[in-house]
Amino acid sequence: MVKLALFKEKNNIRLILVSGPAGAGRTTAIRSLEDLGFEAIDNLPLDLVKSVLKPKKASEKIAIGLDTRGRDFSVEGLLGLLNSLSRLEFVDIELLYLSCTMEVLLRRYSETRRRHPLADGKSPNEGIEKELILLEPIRHKADILIETSELTPHDLKASIKKLFSNTGVNLLSVSLKSFSYKRGLPRGTDMTLDCRFLKNPHWQDELRDKTGLDCSVSEFVASDPKFSEFIERVTKLLLFLLPSFKEEGKSSVEIGFGCTGGVHRSVAVTETVAKKLADSGWNVSIKHREIGRLDL
Repeated sequence: MVKLALFKEKNNIRLILVSGPAGAGRTTAIRSLEDLGFEAIDNLPLDLVKSVLKPKKASEKIAIGLDTRGRDFSVEGLLGLLNSLSRLEFVDIELLYLSCTMEVLLRRYSETRRRHPLADGKSPNEGIEKELILLEPIRHKADILIETSELTPHDLKASIKKLFSNTGVNLLSVSLKSFSYKRGLPRGTDMTLDCRFLKNPHWQDELRDKTGLDCSVSEFVASDPKFSEFIERVTKLLLFLLPSFKEEGKSSVEIGFGCTGGVHRSVAVTETVAKKLADSGWNVSIKHREIGRLDL
C-alpha cells in the first residue's frame, strides 16, 4: 500500500513520521532519509513533535522516528498527533510504517542478542508479539508501508531512495523478481506468475548447473512454443496495468516470476520481461532470489 501526497505549497514542510516494530529497520530508514536531505530526528517524544515544526524555523523536509521506546509513546497519543498534524496547513505529513513478520523479527533479535523494549525481562518472543499487536492500529493508518522481512539494509535504503528522492514527482518503480516455489512465495509482491509450464532446462545435463542468465539456458527456455506468446501477453498486461498503478499513486510495484528451482525458467522470463518494460520507458529493477543464495 503506497499513497504519496501531492504537495500544494512549495514552502510547506514535508514531514515523514517513521514507525514500526523494533527490528524492522526504522533506524536504517531514518538514516536513509537523512542522506536524502531530510532533517532526521529519531525517538522524539510525541509531545515535542510540534515544537520542531515552527514555519519560519523548521527545515523544509523533516523525518521523525517514533516507536514504543519513547517516554510518552502510546497508540492513542500517536493517532491523536496524526490527526492534529493533518490539520496544519503548512505541513504535508506522511506516515511511513516498516512492517516485518514475527518470525523474522525474532531471528534478528536472536542474532543481535539485544533486549526487546517490551520484553520486561522475558524472552524477545513475548515482547515482539506484544508490540505487533499494540502497533496494529498504526499500521492501518500508514500512508506508506514497506514490508522489510526479506529486505537487507541495502534493499531498504534503495526502497527509501525510490520513494523519497523525487519530492512531488511520482515515478513508478517496477521490480521484477524470480523465485522458487519450493522456497515459498516472496513476501510483498503485488503479482506472481507461474513459469513452470515452460520446458525445464534442469533435465538437460549440460544446462542443469547453469542459470537463466546464461545464453544457452535462456535460448532453451525461449525455444518452448508457448514462450513467445506468454511473454507477449504478460508484457501487454503489465503495460496496461502500470499506468493505472502510477495514476493511483503507487510509487513501486513488484512482480514475481516463479518456477520449481528458481534459477532457470523464472530467471529467463524475468530478464526478458524486464528488457521489454525498460524498452518501453519504465524504471525497472531485477532481483533473482535463488541465484542470490547460490554459492557462485
